[in-house]
Amino acid sequence: MNTQSNKAHVISLGCSKNLVDSEQLLYQLQRAGYQVSHNSDHIEEGVVIINTCGFIQDAKEESIETILEYAQAREEGIIERLYVFGCLSQRYAEELKAEIPEVDAFYGKFDWHHILEDLGCEYCMEERHRRILTTPSHYAFVKISEGCNRHCAYCAIPLITGRHRSRPMEDIVQEVKELVAGGVKEVQLIAQDLSYYGKDLYGRFNLAELMEKLSDIEGLEWLRLHYTYPHLFPMDILKVMRERKNICHYLDMAFQHCSDHMLQQMRRHIN
Repeated sequence: MNTQSNKAHVISLGCSKNLVDSEQLLYQLQRAGYQVSHNSDHIEEGVVIINTCGFIQDAKEESIETILEYAQAREEGIIERLYVFGCLSQRYAEELKAEIPEVDAFYGKFDWHHILEDLGCEYCMEERHRRILTTPSHYAFVKISEGCNRHCAYCAIPLITGRHRSRPMEDIVQEVKELVAGGVKEVQLIAQDLSYYGKDLYGRFNLAELMEKLSDIEGLEWLRLHYTYPHLFPMDILKVMRERKNICHYLDMAFQHCSDHMLQQMRRHIN
């Protein structure tokens, strides 16, 4: 590391997908020798790294207010470095650089590993999915894909994160095995659209197959699904839910509206 202090503080804003990125960053920082903290209310020295959200107006405002708070601390010399990454800086990098020059560097959602390089540390690609959990110890979020191929009229997520990209099934299974070995009892699968999983890698929607493989992991007591999309929903998911005792009978599915006309305007492809 090339900082005077060995303390690094990560502030994670926005959704659970952002939280997973922050947890991975925390692991890499700790591995590099930093004493890390997450969403601390008391920061008086060291490096501050803010993971931003840029989805809705309230989230943008919260991110900007947080950046400005620590930009002032950076200017006053209270903290040594200030980095910003995530969805807001992915979308508005040039504007943020021009308006908040106190920030040492802005990175997007997928190139945050450069923060390690800027700090003079090595980013370990082989351990890219390792993380320091910030959730209660009995559960963890597991991100199975990035991006989204849906183009709802009101949503900027495809613009920010790009097209849907599934993680290989074996990588996800290995990550969940490691989490369970570390004491996690419940795994909550997350993505922008879980039901699209596998289409890009395997040529078919195969979330159900992934669920079966994860359900087979000894010691996993609950598997929960967060956010599926109603259009082209793979019905075999329900069959697996019914057959496997450790898969929660739970679906986070946004229907969005009861008006067919409004759904058409929103480009939701359902009625």
